[in-house]
Order: sequence, then C-alpha cells, then structure tokens
Amino acid sequence: MLLDRFKLTDKVAIVTGAGRGIGRAIAEAYAEVGADVVCAARTREQIDETAAAVRKHGRRALAVACDVTERAQLKHVVAETLREFGRLDVVVNNAGGWPPKGWQKTNEKFLEGAFRFNVTQAFLLSRMAIPHMRATGGGAIVNVSSAISRLIDPGFIAYGTSKAALNYMTKSLAAEVAPDVRVNAIAVGAVDTSALRPFLHRSRSLGDFGIDPALASAHLLHAVEEKRRVRRLRDDPFGSKAVRGEELRIVHSGGEEDHCRRAATLAQLAKHVEARTVRHVDVEQEQVGFLALNLR
Repeated sequence: MLLDRFKLTDKVAIVTGAGRGIGRAIAEAYAEVGADVVCAARTREQIDETAAAVRKHGRRALAVACDVTERAQLKHVVAETLREFGRLDVVVNNAGGWPPKGWQKTNEKFLEGAFRFNVTQAFLLSRMAIPHMRATGGGAIVNVSSAISRLIDPGFIAYGTSKAALNYMTKSLAAEVAPDVRVNAIAVGAVDTSALRPFLHRSRSLGDFGIDPALASAHLLHAVEEKRRVRRLRDDPFGSKAVRGEELRIVHSGGEEDHCRRAATLAQLAKHVEARTVRHVDVEQEQVGFLALNLR
C-alpha cells in the first residue's frame, strides 16, 4: 500500500523547533509511523509536551533544550541522541524564521542574523549528523524552507534571501553526500502556526489563510521515506532518477506556481512517488489533507 511507504519503524529522528507548530506536528507524525524522536527547541515546557505526545504513540522520546544558533548546543543535541538511542537516521532542520522588516531598516546585523538562524545552523547540524548516519548505513536530512524564498513580498529581504540560500545549500550538500545520505527541502506556504498567524492577513504572497501544521508534516514524511533509494548516475549525476536536493513545494489549492507540474489526484501523486521523479510538484490542499488524515 502507498501509506506503507511512509513507515519509519525504529528510525531515530532529530526535529529542531519541535516545541510547537510544524515542528511538533512533524514529531508526532514521525512517532505515529514508528520513529523515536529527539525534540529540540529552546522552551523546555514546550518540548516536554511534544515528547509526551510522542510517547502516546508508543515511541521513545527525548526532549533536549537547544538554541540552534549556538554551535555547542547543536553538538549537545547530537551527543544526547547517540547516548540515548545509539544511532541517528533523520534530521529535520525545522527551526528557523525571522521577522519582516523593510529594506531601509535592514542593516547588516539583521541580515546576518537571518542567515545564521535559517542557513548556518541547518548546515552545522547536518554536518554533525552525517558521519553518524553513514555509520549505520545512511540517512535523510529534511530542511524546512519557505515559499517566500521564491516569491516577492515587502519586508522579507532578510528572511526570503536566507531561505533561498537554504534551498541552494540543500542541493549542493545533497550532491556531495549522496547516495548514502539524502538531503531535501520542503518549501511550505502559509502554515497556520502561532508564529505566522499574526502575519497571514498582512502578506500578499502568503495568502489569506494557513494550512494546518499536520499537512506540512505529511509531506516531510514523503520527503524522508520516499526518496530513500538515491543513486549517483555515471552519465547524469543530477538526473531525475538521482532524487536528491529536491524542493517539494506545498501551496494552497489554485496556488501561485502555475508553471510547475501539478499532481491533480492522489493516484497521480502516487505515480510520481513510485517513479521517484517528484520534482517541484505542487500538491493541492485536499491531497495533503488526505495524507495527513491517514498519518496523524
């Protein structure tokens, strides 16, 4: 069955920003399909709640307080993961964000802060994790990007540019660490989380409503599990069969990426999954909802 492909039985995943929103939804969804989860975020109370939700699914959970902008704390998360579980299979670089600010008020400190929060920390945690993934046969890295990385909206110079850089880092790192480690990005649109909710009605590009975090988590499962057989092709190392460094775009029904191929039905999406040629496919809200309903 299609949904059997999403199983992560006995895998160990680190999810940053796991205290709320998309991160918590990812952690719970991973637990439901069999993974043990390390919940990392700054707020202890929130990650304790997420860890408790993971355990309700019968899986082990570890809550580790972490400011992802601090290298030593990222190192601590990896060390605690190995101490508790003895392995590391998946890293979800979900922590990120940055407030909007017009170009006149965007100074170098503000811009560099956005890059550290959205790009540098994701790279550092990935670099720390990859050797441990390879030690147990490979793994997967999922970077949570944003639709604003390719859209134009006032006030997002720092955030949008840093997410665009995250997209490129994803592709470049994927090419270097394939085939044993897969690296992909999820460019989500407006997701109805507590962090974004105040801005949903102020942004022209992000739309007037959000998607429940569970919907985004369903696609993260897809990116992790369905791109598991990565091959480096001799003649075409970046061809469609070498599925790595991909950006799966999640948009609203009738979304803005009209030039991209659209999976009109779940069966068509399943066909792309089976062929492992999912490349810049817009998945409509109803289909994401179907997957989320069956995975949560």
